Amino acid sequence: MYKKATIILVAACFSGTLLTSTPSIGLAIGAVTTSMFVIAERRATSKREWELFQVIPEIIDHVISGIQSGLSLNESLINLGSRGPAISRNLFLEFKVKLHSGESFEQSIQYLQDEFTLRSADQLFEALMFAKNLGGSDLLSLLRQLGDFTRQELSLRKELTAKQQWVRNSAHLSAGAPWILLLLLSTQPSTRLAFMTPQGTIVLLAGVAMTVIAYLWMGKLSHLPEPRRIFGVQK
Repeated sequence: MYKKATIILVAACFSGTLLTSTPSIGLAIGAVTTSMFVIAERRATSKREWELFQVIPEIIDHVISGIQSGLSLNESLINLGSRGPAISRNLFLEFKVKLHSGESFEQSIQYLQDEFTLRSADQLFEALMFAKNLGGSDLLSLLRQLGDFTRQELSLRKELTAKQQWVRNSAHLSAGAPWILLLLLSTQPSTRLAFMTPQGTIVLLAGVAMTVIAYLWMGKLSHLPEPRRIFGVQK
């Protein structure tokens, strides 16, 4: 990420300076562009968690199908490395490697919990560990109920996310619009001269700071609160 951020910073500063013939404006535009990129990259982790959450019901269905066809819990989970959702296949392939290298079922499941970092995944894996250690005649019924609850929660969160999308769009627009306007105004010599002064530099610095703060705040408003994990480690 830092290599990309450096490239974006240099490119944005160079482009801004080239368009405005004012190094201070170019540096300010570069700082804003890079800050927005870094913030967006950090939010990519949440995006991956959301994508994993969307496939939890499918994973549950695969486990149920495997158990019904006579496979053991280990075999049902290992099969997810080849037949499960694409985004989670590597995780279950690693689960297979850990089992075959001699690690216990509990240790291998703990790896999955640490990678998924989701409450619904914790519930699934804890139910599987309970059934593995103590036996569970009602495991299939429990998994079906968990799948239904997860689908209901997923549907609700999709609806809420769609309603919050306008907040994210507003954040991008409100953060970028003033700097686009500044680029247009910088075609006038008087504007360029104004921002070459110490007072103009202070205004640019204040603008960068307020843009980053506003972008962070708008992103915070559009972020849905995540339920706390009970079994896994809260990150």
